[in-house]
Amino acid sequence: MDYSLEFILDRDIGEVAPEATEAAAPAHDDARLLDAYSGAVMAAVDAVAPAVVHLAVQQERSTNARNKRPGGGNGSGVIFAPDGYVLTNSHVVHGASRVAATLADGRTVPAQLVGDDPETDLAVVRLETLHAPFARLGESRGLRVGQLVVAIGNPLGFDHTVTAGVVSALGRSLRGRGGRLIDDVVQTDAALNPGNSGGPLVTPQGHVVGINTAIIAGAQGLCFAIASNTASFVVGELIRHGKVRRSFIGLAGQNVPLSRRVVHFHGLGGPSGVRVTNVEANSPAAVAGLESGDVVVAFAGDAVRGIDDLHRRLTAERIGVPTPVTVLRFTRKLELTVTPGERTSR
Repeated sequence: MDYSLEFILDRDIGEVAPEATEAAAPAHDDARLLDAYSGAVMAAVDAVAPAVVHLAVQQERSTNARNKRPGGGNGSGVIFAPDGYVLTNSHVVHGASRVAATLADGRTVPAQLVGDDPETDLAVVRLETLHAPFARLGESRGLRVGQLVVAIGNPLGFDHTVTAGVVSALGRSLRGRGGRLIDDVVQTDAALNPGNSGGPLVTPQGHVVGINTAIIAGAQGLCFAIASNTASFVVGELIRHGKVRRSFIGLAGQNVPLSRRVVHFHGLGGPSGVRVTNVEANSPAAVAGLESGDVVVAFAGDAVRGIDDLHRRLTAERIGVPTPVTVLRFTRKLELTVTPGERTSR
């Protein structure tokens, strides 16, 4: 008598063979895990999907001064406040002449651009209606690698598409259109496609912890979202000022290594600095006495190892504040004072 027939006979007489019990238990556990996973994804969708909108954007694109032709694109956004404010990507709405938002209930309403910040690829638009559900921005600092997250958006015109994955990494950096690094970027393998831009990245608890922004072309599972903590700061600036205020000193530079002997002799805080390649006329840097060829090694007492360090320190709080800057000029170390100005929007 073979094993399979013996197993059936054992079940017929009301006894379960030990092997059957061991095989059934894992299958039951797998079913429970799948149910829990599905429930977590559905909870996130139920909480946030009604606040996700499809954005249709029209732009005027100029080929020359006399020839303007209409252009446009599509993206996603999430309503984050009861008064109709929508968070999306700057690259979705930058330069828009007209924005229309399609809500989850099928209504299409006009929207006005409040402000956008290409440096962080974030923007805020406001719907011309107050009767819409909204989601709240969560706390991205509590995220952990491996945590389940859900992306909701409108890829390739397929409205309210849901994908799920995990947080693949935290603290990534992406280069913004203005050249600055966008810090504290969340990496996920939740699938994103064109049209997902501006849509929310959500936890099972319904917390928006990121704004989906980029993928790596030709790769799979390498997707990125701007962290909600960054978004919270940018949102406040855009609603108050229509832009994110930052300071500038008016120089162009490039990263350069420093020899160990130079670092040791001058007691520097890092093995590299920023060589000044150009100083704008009448800029704060020019007024302070910086010259082409100088190497900036410290700003406001903090080591400057590269242009990204300098960018991070040029915040709104520095506008109009005399600030010490340390440079190497030939063999000398100089202490200068620069008063950053407010940078105009690009």
